[in-house]
Amino acid sequence: MQRTPFGDMACSIARTLDVIGEPWSPLILRNVYVGITRFERLQQSLGISRKVLAERLRWLVEKGVLERIEYSSRPPRHEYTLTTKGMELCDLLMTMVRWGDRWTAGEAGPPALYRHHACGEISHVEPHCSVCHRPMHATDVDVLPGPGARPQVATSP
Repeated sequence: MQRTPFGDMACSIARTLDVIGEPWSPLILRNVYVGITRFERLQQSLGISRKVLAERLRWLVEKGVLERIEYSSRPPRHEYTLTTKGMELCDLLMTMVRWGDRWTAGEAGPPALYRHHACGEISHVEPHCSVCHRPMHATDVDVLPGPGARPQVATSP
């Protein structure tokens, strides 16, 4: 069965899923974000097969989310760093963390805490409007066609 090409859809969610929708990708990004940047350490910390990890790293580099940097020439060894594009994906992951902490952490509580550099307090991501800076949630917005929208294909009932 052929996979739907999400990257070709006129939908920002689908295009994002094309880059990081495979379950290992967000976990790889999380690990690189916290400083686990070398192949062997990534493989060990995730318990992922070497083949799958190599494929995912190649994909994330190809998509401009990670950068591959040689740290040893004999033998050749590389580590991975987040690009600006990758760091912005970590903002998305922090929103996922907030949801997971609220709905899946259970009585044990969140597995990680986030201290905000600006105030020094433990906090969580809170979406806000980039114009008025007020909280912004799904119930606070209307979704309108954007300049990149494509005409909808008519479907019969």
